[in-house]
Amino acid sequence: MAGRAATSSAKWAREFLLRRNPLGAIRNSSSAAPGAASSTPKVPHFSKKGRILTGATIGLAIAGGAYVSTADEATFCGWLFSATKVVNPLFALLDAEFAHKLAVTAAARGWVPREKRPDPQILGLEVWGRKFSNPIGLAAGFDKNAEATEGLLGLGFGFVEVGSVTPVPQEGNPKPRIFRLREDGAIINRCGFNSEGIVVVAKRLGAQHGKRMLAETSGTSSSPSDEGKPGGKSGPGILGVNLGKNKTSEDAAADYVQGVHNLSQYADYLVINVSSPNTAGLRMLQGRKQLKDLVKKVQAARDEMQWGDDGPPPLLVKIAPDLSRGELEDIAAVALALHLDGLIISNTTVSRPDPVSNNPVATETGGLSGKPLFPLSTNMLREMYTLTRGKIPLIGCGGVSSGEDAYKKIRAGATLVQLYTGFAYGGPALIPQIKEELVSCLERDGFKSIQEAIGADHR
Repeated sequence: MAGRAATSSAKWAREFLLRRNPLGAIRNSSSAAPGAASSTPKVPHFSKKGRILTGATIGLAIAGGAYVSTADEATFCGWLFSATKVVNPLFALLDAEFAHKLAVTAAARGWVPREKRPDPQILGLEVWGRKFSNPIGLAAGFDKNAEATEGLLGLGFGFVEVGSVTPVPQEGNPKPRIFRLREDGAIINRCGFNSEGIVVVAKRLGAQHGKRMLAETSGTSSSPSDEGKPGGKSGPGILGVNLGKNKTSEDAAADYVQGVHNLSQYADYLVINVSSPNTAGLRMLQGRKQLKDLVKKVQAARDEMQWGDDGPPPLLVKIAPDLSRGELEDIAAVALALHLDGLIISNTTVSRPDPVSNNPVATETGGLSGKPLFPLSTNMLREMYTLTRGKIPLIGCGGVSSGEDAYKKIRAGATLVQLYTGFAYGGPALIPQIKEELVSCLERDGFKSIQEAIGADHR
């Protein structure tokens, strides 16, 4: 293993030097066919800041190649994750959206650590008949176009959600549209469902699915003992697909149905996103009648398709944190009546709670995510758990940046937990840290499994 890792590190550094592009991003080639589509984001060359980032990353790769010869796999894996703490702050030197694209490219190209250490058994759970190795997931919005699912799942997330994916490609809102509030651990975005569209995403997910099926057929990745292991259609880890509507669409239900027909065969679960604040009129679909009509049509579209022994993918709805008590009651009633498989609580907020309200950047329009969202989204999570009487799996999302935060979401009623802004600031090293802290929280309070802790605050 040491020899292979050292060779890999040397090859990686060589490619970096040849390409003169950080994190393995591919520069446009004059030999490429005109109009040819790339499966990775187009990352242009940049000078001083880019060279700093490149130099630091190459240095880590070379050091890793030397270090691996004296370390076992688990120790080396831990070192790689810790090493990202050096590189990740350098992303702050870059424009927020450019840094985001660079991070997606890094994961897509495999230039991120890969978790080799098994998750502690206490973190494992089964939801919707699917086995999760841990309850920590990556929220939609990071990998919008399913470019980096393998790399992101390899970081150690229990599940990754891609999207939102719209039927027709669209650019989203004008730039700049992502704004950091670093001192508050927050981000404001008004991206507006920028998406490469269903056709491109379906092609990527289909290729990943085919690759896994080929590996299983050849016997290189499966054995009788694998049947009880966590994982989904895309391999290790669970993959969710978040569906959106086009900005100019006059028939929202038709957009979501189209997403179901084209993407559900690759998804371990599906999400109807009706809560982004950056698409005009979208949140109106959260009304009782509108939501009921929409969910019925999407469920029908899913159920009319042919499914194997595993059945159709579960269907969830992602809601906003800015709803009134009455609106929450309506959503809960629809979810229970239509046997919805789950709810994600919550999306970004249009409010500006303290201390964000004092930040000059807070005047930017868009949805706020990160630490300031935690109290609002967690209180809503707690309310929804009560309204649904714990009968529907809830995914807690909003402001999670530590194992203690994840634990509070779980105690409030979350079966699973997602992060995004915390990951953007903390980088890959945050993932094993959160899982380690979560284990400590469970053991501290005498829980033997995640399942025991779900909704503990209500008992």
